[in-house]
Amino acid sequence: MTASIRIRLSLMMFLQYAVWGAWFVPFSTYLVHHGLQAWIGTIYSAQGWAAIAAPLFVGAIADRYFSAEKVMGVLHIASGALLFALSTVDADPALMFAATLGVLLAYMPTIALSNAIAFNAITDVERQFPGIRVFGTIGWIVAGLIVGSLGAERTPIPLYLAGAASLVYGIYAFTLPTVPPRAGGQPVSAGSLLGLDAIREGDRSFWALIACALLMMIPFAFYNVYANAFLDGIGMKAAAAVQTIGQVSEVGFLLLLPLFFRFLGIKGVLLVGMLAWALRYVLFANGFDTSGPITPVIFLALALHGVCFDFVIVAATIWVDKHFPTETRGRAQSFLALVTWGLGYVVGSNAANLVFNATADAGGQPVWHSFWLVPAGLAAVTAVIFLLIFRDRTRGVVAAR
Repeated sequence: MTASIRIRLSLMMFLQYAVWGAWFVPFSTYLVHHGLQAWIGTIYSAQGWAAIAAPLFVGAIADRYFSAEKVMGVLHIASGALLFALSTVDADPALMFAATLGVLLAYMPTIALSNAIAFNAITDVERQFPGIRVFGTIGWIVAGLIVGSLGAERTPIPLYLAGAASLVYGIYAFTLPTVPPRAGGQPVSAGSLLGLDAIREGDRSFWALIACALLMMIPFAFYNVYANAFLDGIGMKAAAAVQTIGQVSEVGFLLLLPLFFRFLGIKGVLLVGMLAWALRYVLFANGFDTSGPITPVIFLALALHGVCFDFVIVAATIWVDKHFPTETRGRAQSFLALVTWGLGYVVGSNAANLVFNATADAGGQPVWHSFWLVPAGLAAVTAVIFLLIFRDRTRGVVAAR
């Protein structure tokens, strides 16, 4: 891979995740200040529905008829236009959900498309892709720092920034290395696109992992949906910028993950990740008082993001990669994504919405201490279930990775 290709792909990843991070992180705070606090989780569930639709679109259309970079360009131009349209929606929850779903239906397929473009252009995926993909996390961090420095979480400015970046990215996408359609003429079915045909080979350990990954997405959604609104609500300045502590942690623990695999095995890594979610939410529940945020406690809770995310989501992906043979590995990953980012996120964000409303005070204002103890309990219970039912049958393989 030439230096020119590396730079172009790194910029692609930077823009891919800067667009998402710029608006999706502070969006809950924006919704609160539009009088939609009772609907935040339901509106955020649009991401789960879009994640379910994404593999169907990519597999049935993008892989069969059009070059990946052209499809991505069109989708990001559409996403940019829809983000500007979203900024005009006011306090109508149904319209806000529909507009949010429109943006995410355009955006979510581009995650797989950006990966496909990178994989097609590089010569050594295992060695070269992490160094390119890390620019996506850097893009997310930069977007958060910009939004936070502007103090713009309560305004439509993040939507404007993301919309403009998406339009620029859409134009840039047409210049990326081409990936011609490769599945034309091959039979296609919804089951194969979602990985349903691959799971017939799944054993007890696979289904235990799937069940616990689904359960863990419920507490995960609490953070993804409400963290920014929580930080803003307790008086944390530049909340979006402060949240980037989590992404910095994510990069660090991702680099350390092979070491933890070696000493703990994948079951130990997954268990530590699940318990970290419980600890994080206990810290959130006790990370403020009447005078405002207790900054060291909040910073520690945010810094746990690397353990929470990498040791659960990334580790589960690696385990599935090692557990299935080459011919069904991709479809098994599609099923894992369907369960977690699709079904799990839909259930989790709506559950978070119910808990938010159930724990609110008589005036509809959040009672954050009670709210965060619920996902803490869910994560702890899931960790116990996982400890009891999961049997690691790939320890030697994964540890040697």
